[in-house]
Amino acid sequence: MMQEADDFRAESRALHALLEPIDPERFTAPTQFKGWSINDVLQHLHVWNKMAALQLSDEAEIERQFASLIELEGKLRVFEAELLDGLSGAGLLAAWIAGAESLADAFAGADPKQRLKWVGPSMSARSSITARLMETWAHGQEVYDELGVVRANADRIRGIVVLGVNTYRWTYMAHGAEPPGPMPQLVLTAPSGAVWTHGEAGESGLIEGLAEDFCQVVTQTRNVKDTGLNVSGEIATDWMSKAQCFAGPPATPPKPGERFTRTSQH
Repeated sequence: MMQEADDFRAESRALHALLEPIDPERFTAPTQFKGWSINDVLQHLHVWNKMAALQLSDEAEIERQFASLIELEGKLRVFEAELLDGLSGAGLLAAWIAGAESLADAFAGADPKQRLKWVGPSMSARSSITARLMETWAHGQEVYDELGVVRANADRIRGIVVLGVNTYRWTYMAHGAEPPGPMPQLVLTAPSGAVWTHGEAGESGLIEGLAEDFCQVVTQTRNVKDTGLNVSGEIATDWMSKAQCFAGPPATPPKPGERFTRTSQH
């Protein structure tokens, strides 16, 4: 049984518990992420959870869906909207959490090393469900922010930390460059208080602080200056200014102060 599947399930349930008592009319308000509404967030998560399920159940169908996406010139929002045919509000919330539970069940019994088709190169089953955890956590952030709730994180974010570590080189490749040196050392405090260390001490620098702050930076839900991370060294500083643990073209992190948890004063 893959721990990452349980972690994905738990993160999905936490987001569902946040949204279940909310009036669905609030699902249409724009969030701080590209003006996406909560409906947009759930639509995005639900569609790509469905695509991940096809990785295990129907390889031919996932290839057909990816071909459709190519025909739409990569217009994700159009692709997602067509698949869900107007599903929104309470119906979308129910469909998304049911699909997330089903996906967690499917991946829990999968071979972690099984290679699965995806957009671009294939990926392992473990990497696929970890990516779903990351997406759920990252896009969940704009929902928590919009609703004015500070998220209580758990050690299941460790998978996102590992993804951030594993994409150190990818961040630079996305910008058409090679890393300027070895990955800086990370000394991160988990929600439980445990200390997670990655990399070796050296001239690349040091990043210290809360694991959740590191996750916010590599998922680009916060500017590093809006976190409590202590960053020292030129390479460490450069990495944290552009870190990107997700696929696609190079993305620009939010500006300082651009992403925050709303309060009655905002």
